[in-house]
Amino acid sequence: METMVTNYNEVHPKFKINGISCNAAELREIGYCLIKEGVPFENPFGDFLLDWLNDKPTISVKTSGSTGMPKTVLLRKEHMINSALGTAEFFGLEAGDAVIHCLPASYIAGKMMLVRAMVLGLRLDYVEPTATPLAGISKSYKFGAMVPLQLENSLDQVDQIKTLIVGGAPLSMQLRDKIQALDNDIYETYGMTETVSHVAIKKVSQNPDKSDRNFKVLPDIKIHADERGCLVIDAPLLSEEAVVTNDLVEIIDDHEFKWLGRYDNIINSGGVKLIPEEIESKLSSYLSTRFFVTGMPDEVLGEKLVLFVEGNGVANNFLEELKNKGSLQNFEIPKKMVSVAKFAETGNGKLDRNRTIELATV
Repeated sequence: METMVTNYNEVHPKFKINGISCNAAELREIGYCLIKEGVPFENPFGDFLLDWLNDKPTISVKTSGSTGMPKTVLLRKEHMINSALGTAEFFGLEAGDAVIHCLPASYIAGKMMLVRAMVLGLRLDYVEPTATPLAGISKSYKFGAMVPLQLENSLDQVDQIKTLIVGGAPLSMQLRDKIQALDNDIYETYGMTETVSHVAIKKVSQNPDKSDRNFKVLPDIKIHADERGCLVIDAPLLSEEAVVTNDLVEIIDDHEFKWLGRYDNIINSGGVKLIPEEIESKLSSYLSTRFFVTGMPDEVLGEKLVLFVEGNGVANNFLEELKNKGSLQNFEIPKKMVSVAKFAETGNGKLDRNRTIELATV
């Protein structure tokens, strides 16, 4: 494989952005233009390019806030380069490969697409990060990244991307079913800002065992669970300290784990601890619209399980019908259903549960 760029002041000679070849100085000028003259979604691209190409060894990245309050994380650029090199090795990316960028550049996933392109010498085309990013595009690409909603809306064109990584939220069972027949390679990823993008993956296309929920960590990464049962990630090439998460997991072995849900989402309903994500996985077989479950105050149970659904396409007697389906235990069946016209989202398109609940209960 061709030598990669390992200095953040350099740009790989084969790097292109929307068809334009440029060195570091020229890329800075492009960054200025995107800030001053670009449309709104391009402004963060320009900001990041200028931040990346300066002499500082670190860069500030904000989290999405989908699992808590948004915060700013300081990342070392050398760790971001290491992440890009690891992605290249695992997925076989080489200089000159064409990749598509359809994520917001304000967050780590979008920033890392740019870093990979600059470090590896990829030909990167960026488009507005909409829910239908491939609309009007006929070109084929070696690699790309999406959130589940974008994949759902791009099924008729996603074969234009040979290898696609999907993150930001779990994939529903319906979406997993839809992508089984696709010929390209689609991977669900696990990662966060603190781990500089993904650190574990599982293949979800061409995978007949759709019930397999296990993530496999990438090389040079070690995992274990803490006393809460939450994942701890030891990735010295990506972080100087071990990353302690709030993700409940079942450790299969040193390289594999099953993601169960968020520790801070646990619902204590009448003394029974419920993991929303596990219940959502079961419910996804019966719901085609976006939804989630959460705990709401209850005088008897302490917290009662409540189902929030987007739109008005779910029958009012849905919860009664669930009792006859047999796939959920009685305590897993929500006590109430709330319909919300449109779910709130974070800046990078992830579902904002807390804001949605606030809007529905105002």
